[in-house]
Amino acid sequence: MNIALWIAAGLLAAVYLMSGTLKATQPVEKLKKQMGWVEDFPPTFVKILGVLQILGAIGLILPLATGIAPILTPIAAACFVVVQILAIAVHIRRKEYSIAINVVLLLLALFVAAFRFASA
Repeated sequence: MNIALWIAAGLLAAVYLMSGTLKATQPVEKLKKQMGWVEDFPPTFVKILGVLQILGAIGLILPLATGIAPILTPIAAACFVVVQILAIAVHIRRKEYSIAINVVLLLLALFVAAFRFASA
């Protein structure tokens, strides 16, 4: 089970690190071509979300790997559960029903959060 949790956390961290880096570093006008929802939010929100995703990706791996404040790993995963619930709501509000990736990320984050909290 531990290997499955590490794989899930690693996948989540990779996705959120890439996504967060894009949001934090790319101009919002460029992001609108790839992420239509960006036009519904202020540019500052998008940048802050990107930075928080980068920090969350680090929080999924580093605390448990180093043994320093390992409770932060399931907390980061739980935060990503909330992020995906809100992302799904935004997509549905925009009538974008291709939310399969969001559902997969939600389930992975829920898996990591639940089992890491149980073992903490």
